[in-house]
Amino acid sequence: MWMQKYKKISRFLTFKRFLYQTEEYFYYYFEKTNRNYTNILFFFPTKQKQVSILFLSLPSNLIEVILNKFMSYLITPEGYKPLLDLKQTELGIKQIKEFFQLNLSSELRLRRVTAPLFVLKGMGINDDLNGVERAVTFPIKDLGDAKAEVVHSLAKWKRLTLAEYHIEPGYGIYTDMNAIRADEELGNLHSLYVDQWDWERVITAEDRNVEFLKEIVTRIYAAMVRTEYMVYEMYPQIKPCLPQKLHFIHAEELRQLYPDLEPKCREHAICKKYGAVFIIGIGCKLSDGKKHDGRAPDYDDYTSKGLNDLPGLNGDLLLWDHILQRSIELSSMGIRVDKEALLRQLKEEGEEERLELYFHKRLMNDTLPLSIGGGIGQSRLCMFYLRKAHIGEIQASIWPEDMRKECKEHNIHLI
Repeated sequence: MWMQKYKKISRFLTFKRFLYQTEEYFYYYFEKTNRNYTNILFFFPTKQKQVSILFLSLPSNLIEVILNKFMSYLITPEGYKPLLDLKQTELGIKQIKEFFQLNLSSELRLRRVTAPLFVLKGMGINDDLNGVERAVTFPIKDLGDAKAEVVHSLAKWKRLTLAEYHIEPGYGIYTDMNAIRADEELGNLHSLYVDQWDWERVITAEDRNVEFLKEIVTRIYAAMVRTEYMVYEMYPQIKPCLPQKLHFIHAEELRQLYPDLEPKCREHAICKKYGAVFIIGIGCKLSDGKKHDGRAPDYDDYTSKGLNDLPGLNGDLLLWDHILQRSIELSSMGIRVDKEALLRQLKEEGEEERLELYFHKRLMNDTLPLSIGGGIGQSRLCMFYLRKAHIGEIQASIWPEDMRKECKEHNIHLI
């Protein structure tokens, strides 16, 4: 396997240990040697299962242009043919969204609330996701050009809203969240435009354990299974494929199960085996000192002890997509930080200065309820149910022109 050959080569490298992967197409290292130049080393797999290596040492601004060219990705399933025409697709999207959100609200006892598209910058309310994404900002004339940010998600805003609405334990809220993520890698599963159901539910201190997390995740998955059967009744050509039971595994257990694979490839392997998987402990450091994936330190609790005494009360729900032949993440959720977890995670990331922000002060002053919450991708869910190859077949967005052209050549009709 070409990755094994890559590992042998990597022992002789003097580069920093920053390994990046763009889907399954290539891996690359990079390090800035000084202000103006960057070294970059690409590893390309070939059809003969060999490895091709390309070394570049170029001006940093030019390297950025090259990397941005590879930021977008496209998977073109061989022989792909949509099962539904445009009219059927639009009707299916409408029915799925209405049916699923009704089931979600019933399962978790949630009431709908209206959500903001943007929030004031500097309040600590917007979510940092992996901690590196840039928010879309703009000045507000009537507020003295104070900056507003288009939301990434509403994890912290929802918790503030629970307090404002005086929601009791066992009940919660959900909302239609629309966002713009300017730094997203565009492709089959990623768009500049994000639409998801954001939900949050008040819990008690006794609920802050992994068994309660699994109970909530199982309820959400049950709503997903029911929705898939509704789609089958509506369009019999779309056969149900979701397993009745969701498989739970911790990110550390997953790493030990597939030690030679990178995190994304581990997700593909476990999802192909079980069909539907919830990976616990996203954001915590594993035994090799790395994280399975990043999480901002101030909403999900990824350090408190959970499954099999491993850290993490959060995770990602992934399904195996038979069209793309890979796993897709449909939901990220978790029990939110309490005061102790917030302090611990901010210290671990060296971001204690966030404690001076509005949201964090509210949490430290015990004026916010304990909660569990998450987001569920609407377009991705519809894409999965309707057996589409590209999220652009579900939603209208901006795509690179070469991607549009290639999609058209492979019978993928972007809206």
